[in-house]
Amino acid sequence: MAAYFENSTDDLVPNALAGFARAHADLVVHDVENGFLAARHTSPSRRVGLLSGGGSGHEPMHAGFVGAGMLDAACPGRVFASPHNRQVYKASLAVARDEGVLHIVKNYTGDRINFGIAAERLAHQDIPCARVLVDDDLASDSEDIAAGRRGTGGTVLLEKILGGAADTGLGLEELAGLGAALAGRCRTLSVASTAHTAPTTGRPAFELAAGELEYGVGIHGERADRTRKEGPVSALVREMTDALLAAVRPAPEEPVLALVNGLGAVTPLELYGIFGELGQVLDERGVHLARHLVGDYVTALDMRGFSLTLLVADSRTLGYYDAPVRTAALSW
Repeated sequence: MAAYFENSTDDLVPNALAGFARAHADLVVHDVENGFLAARHTSPSRRVGLLSGGGSGHEPMHAGFVGAGMLDAACPGRVFASPHNRQVYKASLAVARDEGVLHIVKNYTGDRINFGIAAERLAHQDIPCARVLVDDDLASDSEDIAAGRRGTGGTVLLEKILGGAADTGLGLEELAGLGAALAGRCRTLSVASTAHTAPTTGRPAFELAAGELEYGVGIHGERADRTRKEGPVSALVREMTDALLAAVRPAPEEPVLALVNGLGAVTPLELYGIFGELGQVLDERGVHLARHLVGDYVTALDMRGFSLTLLVADSRTLGYYDAPVRTAALSW
């Protein structure tokens, strides 16, 4: 029996993209030949195009964030696999503005390589290109991990803030500098009680004993180096929040953006309960929770887990975050 509602594993991503493009035809254009989605409407004041991408299976990221006030284009790869550099190159050509294109790249080896090759090809065409590397995953913050921290939930906040900044007419170097600063002030921590179902086998990607959860899981089902006993969610959220606060260290009056993100199989009922616990811990710690998102934004197929993200902001960051946006997944 198939694990997912699909015709075949090979058709899962292309069929989803075709359906997404038809469902949101007022927002996106699907370039089938070159494998990317581009925004139908963007601000004429932009001097730089914004482009992101990565493996499929994390919906609504990235396709759901293509549109006015956020991404100019997104390149989806196969499930949990980087897009090809040809996709990134063609999409960059399509959305580059007078000052070029900014690539927002999650820190995974395949993405770094393919976005890098695309950037080299753009350089040969004299099209300016810069990169913002998102590496917010606290669980992979270790000297023993040569690739560095993974890019996870913080990508959503960076893409929204950089979209608002791009609409004000900031140049390429200004946006790249802002993105690097934001990435440095953002951390995420993820937990899971059940792995995602692998599309190729129909089986869980890993097994956990009853009553245990993986503390520090990655969005592709990467195991953590720590397994924790399940228990009241209040204690779990408190432990996660304190770890994040120790990493980002907000000053007493600095505003903080928070993302409570479902990894694919956690209900809204649970996520709002988790957000309530997070808010209580931040209140107790004297942290100013200025803005928040609660929902499924960066999933891991059907993984039963959630992530918490904190980003230390300032008034300029909040202004960019509050700027109008109209995409399939975010709109205000």
